Amino acid sequence: MNTETLKEAIRQELPHFLRTDPELRAYILELTRREYAPREETQDRFYDILAELRRDREEQTRKWEEQNRKWEANQEELRRLHEEAMAQALKHDRSIGALGSRWGLQSEKAFRDALAGILEENFAVQVVNVNDYDDEGVVFGRPDQVELDVIIKNGLLLICELKSSIDKAGMYIFERKARFYEKRHGRQANRLIVISPMIDARARKVAERLGIEMYGDSLDVETL
Repeated sequence: MNTETLKEAIRQELPHFLRTDPELRAYILELTRREYAPREETQDRFYDILAELRRDREEQTRKWEEQNRKWEANQEELRRLHEEAMAQALKHDRSIGALGSRWGLQSEKAFRDALAGILEENFAVQVVNVNDYDDEGVVFGRPDQVELDVIIKNGLLLICELKSSIDKAGMYIFERKARFYEKRHGRQANRLIVISPMIDARARKVAERLGIEMYGDSLDVETL
């Protein structure tokens, strides 16, 4: 019997011998014991691995909880800094708004003076700033100062509004100021003129309806 035939016979018969021959089974187990760890050792190693995994999980959980506490503390600090920054920005906005209001008044006057200067230089006229007190509240609905510019040339009376911008309400106010001036001084204006680089579209419709001339710049005025 050759080696291959012997191996095949052993493979076929060995399971039967292991079930029926305790001595052979013990002998085979003893031969293979060197290759495989005992059950007790295998179980111990398995439990050791489980314990190590449990410790790793607990350590990772502890680290996550610590990191979350740090993150929450950092978030709280960021919220506090954000609230402080917003409060400071609001304070600055109020300050800038107040400065802007004052500057707006100054720049509006500077703009009016510049337009008046161009009119006087190009048309050989004098732009007179008139400031009357409306004690009946005709213009603004309550007693207040009424300021407007007038030009008198060759017996003609021109009432002007020189502004950096004007909207619909501003156009109505200008018309009321002109009528107030006519009544106060007993003289009808020959022309009502608004000179402004920014005239609201709705204000233009009002001006057209009220017969008010509109120009984007003093140089646009053809003749006075």
